[in-house]
Amino acid sequence: MSVKVRNHDWASTALGPLHLWPASLRIAVDMLLASKFPGCLVWGPQLVTIYNDAFKPILGAKPEALGRGFDQVWSEAWENIGALVFRTLSGEAIFIENFPLMINRNGSLEQAYFTFCYSPIRDERGAVAGFLDTVIETTASVESAQQWRHLANTFERQVQERTSDRNHFWDLSGDIMVIVLPDLRISAVNPAWSQILGWAADEVLDTSIMDLLHADDQPQVAALVERLRAGQRTENTISRLRHKDGHYRWFNWAAIPSQLGFTAVGTDISQEREREEALRHAEELLRQSQKMEAIGQLSGGMAHDFNNLLTGISGSLELLERRIAQGNLDNLQVYLDAARGAAKRAATLTHRLLAFSRRQALDPKPACVNLLVQDIEQLIQQTVGSHIDLQVQVEPAPWWVLIDANQLENALINLCINARDAMGAGGCLRITTANERHELAVEGEDSLGPGDYFALQVQDNGHGMNADIVARAFDPFFTTKPVGQGTGLGLSMVYGFVRQSGGRVWIDSSPGQGTRVKILLPRYLGDLPQALAGEPGRKRYPRANGERILLVDDESTLRLLIKEALEEEGFEVFTAADANAALQQYRQLGTVDLLITDIGLPGGFSGRQVANALRMLQAQQRVLFITGFAEQEVTDQELLEPGIALMTKPFALQDLVYQVHEMLEPVQPVVCELSPLAR
Repeated sequence: MSVKVRNHDWASTALGPLHLWPASLRIAVDMLLASKFPGCLVWGPQLVTIYNDAFKPILGAKPEALGRGFDQVWSEAWENIGALVFRTLSGEAIFIENFPLMINRNGSLEQAYFTFCYSPIRDERGAVAGFLDTVIETTASVESAQQWRHLANTFERQVQERTSDRNHFWDLSGDIMVIVLPDLRISAVNPAWSQILGWAADEVLDTSIMDLLHADDQPQVAALVERLRAGQRTENTISRLRHKDGHYRWFNWAAIPSQLGFTAVGTDISQEREREEALRHAEELLRQSQKMEAIGQLSGGMAHDFNNLLTGISGSLELLERRIAQGNLDNLQVYLDAARGAAKRAATLTHRLLAFSRRQALDPKPACVNLLVQDIEQLIQQTVGSHIDLQVQVEPAPWWVLIDANQLENALINLCINARDAMGAGGCLRITTANERHELAVEGEDSLGPGDYFALQVQDNGHGMNADIVARAFDPFFTTKPVGQGTGLGLSMVYGFVRQSGGRVWIDSSPGQGTRVKILLPRYLGDLPQALAGEPGRKRYPRANGERILLVDDESTLRLLIKEALEEEGFEVFTAADANAALQQYRQLGTVDLLITDIGLPGGFSGRQVANALRMLQAQQRVLFITGFAEQEVTDQELLEPGIALMTKPFALQDLVYQVHEMLEPVQPVVCELSPLAR
């Protein structure tokens, strides 16, 4: 709708050309188009209509409403809403819930219900110039409520009729039985429910059955419910329910629809499922363990690679020494860079070897994986890109684990990057956590003992892998990526870290069906750490020395605030409102230390293009993107390039100043040992 509003022929309407609109109208339109809530702006005596994307479903198949009179758009309902409109234009705010209207939006009149608010908007003189109609259609909820009232009137009578015949079988059955209402709330459970799952009846009644289901089973059960609602009975449906202490048990279900909703009987098959899992993985675990042991024995064969790297270091130092002795100090940085690069590659290789051979130094501490996942969720979204639909669903009552949190973060990010690469142009990346109880041991040298474990899963709907690739996925140096795009150490590092932490990791995948990587970590039963008194303070930077910054943003107020905040820190700030002005300013300045630019700029030339233009002139130009639109992101490639960062509006000015200091901080002449996965 933003594009349609910009391109509309407003000169032919009572509002006149777009560039002549008053500030009050422009601000109202900007707020409307930025809102995700259905909204329609009505302006002027002619009631000219402007609406946002979220409002379009409410219009249905009506003729295009943009620029037309509000009374024309809703002519069939004007008798009911016209008086409300004029009350609003007189200065009164109107709010009505579940307002019934007969509207024509699909070729015929239909009954619909709306909850809406008419809010007066005043112009620069304080007079009411229009109003904002924020609205949500409640037809479905009103009709559902009506249907529910009808069902409720008959429910008690039906229960009473059937209770006497049901009680004997209900009370004596060793299987769990449950009656679920049409809205999936639990209506009744039998005594076996408490015996098998630990929940007393009053603890689960009137709660949704979906709240007790394992996250991975919810889509399957949702499809099952649709079949039951269609009148079909179901059998041999496998799903998990959460025990009161937090672990999950497996059940084989049979369910039938009834006038009360749905009745289901579940047989506990937890031990059978674990036995099957143990048998299925035993051979795989033994084979994987043998592979890892062989790799540990052969790690000395990496001397060849290290010798090549050491030769590069020693050769660079030798030439550096020779040039200094000759008094030739030109281009010494070439030898320093070569030595430093070889040293960094050697350090990276060392970290990766230690990780997959499970000999890296860990710093395990009690941790809640849920909090870790939620803390880096935004980082993961930025890493995988906006074309990936990231879904995170965490266990509601998580068990704690003893883990090196930094290494687990690196492992999770590495798995998400692999998933992103497997989905190509786009897809769904799902991260879930859950408590799991294993009552049977998994046999084999790489065994898993019985007990409580916490599960972390990363699942994608990418191209998947065949059985041969899955069997080799944890092998060091094995990769399906093109040469130069993967080392083949990522998954083997994850495997080594998880095994070193006392856990297990599996891969389930098939061609065209996506991939699921599951990590199991032992439950921690010790004392939990006390909450920290406060977050550690940020690094303190000295006052700037007049470094030059070019700030590009079409919002004048924001430009003023950012400029003042940065100048207080000692920076010299030059501003521009659009891309053309920014490029002209840059040509006059010659060079700047940092470009800060909004991504969405007026004039058809984006902040991303401004950054690209400056980087063509100065390849090492530092760029800080600031944006208020989630869909207007920097590409993954740009985010991975050095000297580029992204901040999402709104942000605190002190956070912006800190980010600028951090980006302009001189590089220290030391070689830092970074986590290999972080690279």
